[in-house]
Amino acid sequence: MISLLDPKWATFVEVAESGSLTRAAVHLNVPQSMVSRHIAQLERDCKNRLFRRTGRGVVLTAFGEQVFPRIQAIIADAERISDAIETSSGLPVGEVRVGLLPSTVPLLASTLYAHVQAAFPGVQLHLSEGPSSILEEQLGEGRLDMGLLLREGQPPTADETLLAQPHLRVVGPAGDPLLATGTIALAKLAGLPLIVPSRPHPLRARLDSLAEARGMRLLFAVEADSIRLQHEVVAAGGGYALTSGLFESIADPRLASARIVKPLLPRSLVLAHSIRRPHTLATRAVQRLIGQVAPKLLK
Repeated sequence: MISLLDPKWATFVEVAESGSLTRAAVHLNVPQSMVSRHIAQLERDCKNRLFRRTGRGVVLTAFGEQVFPRIQAIIADAERISDAIETSSGLPVGEVRVGLLPSTVPLLASTLYAHVQAAFPGVQLHLSEGPSSILEEQLGEGRLDMGLLLREGQPPTADETLLAQPHLRVVGPAGDPLLATGTIALAKLAGLPLIVPSRPHPLRARLDSLAEARGMRLLFAVEADSIRLQHEVVAAGGGYALTSGLFESIADPRLASARIVKPLLPRSLVLAHSIRRPHTLATRAVQRLIGQVAPKLLK
């Protein structure tokens, strides 16, 4: 008899979603050898192969593709039943996984943790950090319950909570005369060496659209895929970075910033939740708390 609630099936789902035994081991925080053993044991129990190896990792076999959505559904049902049992007292309990943008960590992380501990002592808050594109990917894969995302010039969708609308800014070296007044017209970015994330990235797409619509030539001099890296390149004299209005929270005497005007370029900072993980009493409680606390801290 194959037990579909065997924890090894969670390993199967992780490997299938990540496409790699190594990445699955990292996400599960277990040795890769354990992941391999779990998959091998499941294949022996099923008397059929679940994965086949490729040059880039593993993919589901025809049998694996057949059972994958059924296993996902069973695991989701088991989690919902577990949540119903645990929350029968009416108190939120269980793990809640929240992804934060790097620029929001110093503003939100400690306060959010303290609020959750005080209001919901039965909730285990798991915080992670990453750029918007990575957090959105993790939400889509069900690795996070909720996460903060940046929307470039787009309004939030119906299932997203708007937390703040910071304006796009230019970051340059301290004392740079271009930034002295605290504002800089978009047209003045033409020809400046810009430090930007690599494609594909929503900010790059927005800059391309702005340049085309206004007949501007933007010089993408350096590609760096994190705010910290971009700021370090700025400090080394490599050019100018673009960042949200949360820059003020970064106390770095080497840097200065100015808001882009003519036109203003707002970005929407939203809280999105995953449709791949059960929406429990605990996740709903934390989601409401973030919606109440975050706008005040990000104002």
